[in-house]
Amino acid sequence: MIIIAFILKSLLVMLALPAGYLLITTIAAYLFKKEVSPENRLLSIGVLIPAHNEEEGISRTVEAVLACDYPANRFEIYVIADNCNDHTAVNARSAGAFAFERFDSVNRGKGQALDWFLKNQMEIYRNTDVITIIDADVAPDKNYLREISATLSNPTIQAAQAYNGVSNPDAGWRPALIDAAFNVFNHLRMAGSFKLSGTAVLKGNGMAFRTSLLQRYGWPCHSIVEDIEFTLRLLQDNISVHYNPDAVIRSEMVTSASSASTQRSRWEGGRFMLVRKMSGPLLKLFVSTGNTRYLYALAELATPPLSLLVMLFTAATAGAFLALKGTWLMLAASFWLILTLYVISGQIQRRAPLSTWLYLAAAPLYILWKIPLYIAMLVHKKSNAWIRTAREPQKK
Repeated sequence: MIIIAFILKSLLVMLALPAGYLLITTIAAYLFKKEVSPENRLLSIGVLIPAHNEEEGISRTVEAVLACDYPANRFEIYVIADNCNDHTAVNARSAGAFAFERFDSVNRGKGQALDWFLKNQMEIYRNTDVITIIDADVAPDKNYLREISATLSNPTIQAAQAYNGVSNPDAGWRPALIDAAFNVFNHLRMAGSFKLSGTAVLKGNGMAFRTSLLQRYGWPCHSIVEDIEFTLRLLQDNISVHYNPDAVIRSEMVTSASSASTQRSRWEGGRFMLVRKMSGPLLKLFVSTGNTRYLYALAELATPPLSLLVMLFTAATAGAFLALKGTWLMLAASFWLILTLYVISGQIQRRAPLSTWLYLAAAPLYILWKIPLYIAMLVHKKSNAWIRTAREPQKK
């Protein structure tokens, strides 16, 4: 019994770290204000879209970019048709984009495709001021390009991240709960971490950079989570990523269990891999420099996904009520108060639709659905291959 109590107390102490970080981040998010230039100079923007077998949706994405409220002579659209065996390139050109076809069966992946374009097509994009990278299955809000331009018009800003949202939160419980999670993870955590450390995390979709920065770096990170990896690379070079919550890009989330499993396994499996890879270097940088931004970056990276955190809180709380008492029970109860504040704050700050609020009642189903995903991640070999996630069937 003594050993069990010791294990439970140790677990509660360990979980107090992410719980405390979430509390601090939630408070900081309420204090966040975006940084933009007082003068939007309407920068010349290159919209870069990496695509792999996206013939069905690429035209809609290109058309959505063209519909942005931005002078037509101030932006161009570049589509990388990477290792495609369909009509992605043809459809992209027909919709109004420049399409570049790449075939490399060895160096496959989104990061590799971006690196190839940035290093081999400099003549094409050299006259742009800014390059923004979006996925091939998204729709930017009408003011997306104006907001990107407003942020990068600030001469002190070299990199920025937009808000990634869900376009179909009312399509079922899975999209609604992902919308709720995005409101927390893609907004509250972004705003809070920027307020605390002066930098946010690149999300892979809705990223924007000064062209000169990408000419210098290319895209040096080629893992499944190349976006987070590049964030940390920039952080090591003292380059901050700024967050603009008013630059909005929306993706359609799948409703089927199998397609959703593919998405979540790739995203979260890659994140766990990067935690193992980068924890040591970030901790070393903090110790050697004393700069707390590296510690915040480590905390942001190492904090478990919301679903996994709920599972851990549940196990720790159940054990505490069975084997512990007093202060330990109060500590376990505080986890749930913090978690509730954290989730609700994300919905309030992003003004979540009623459907998202209502579907929060289905959160236990979402947690149960993810248990086998985490088990599978522990036993399956990770891959860096660019796997196209299945999309929702289009209504005719």
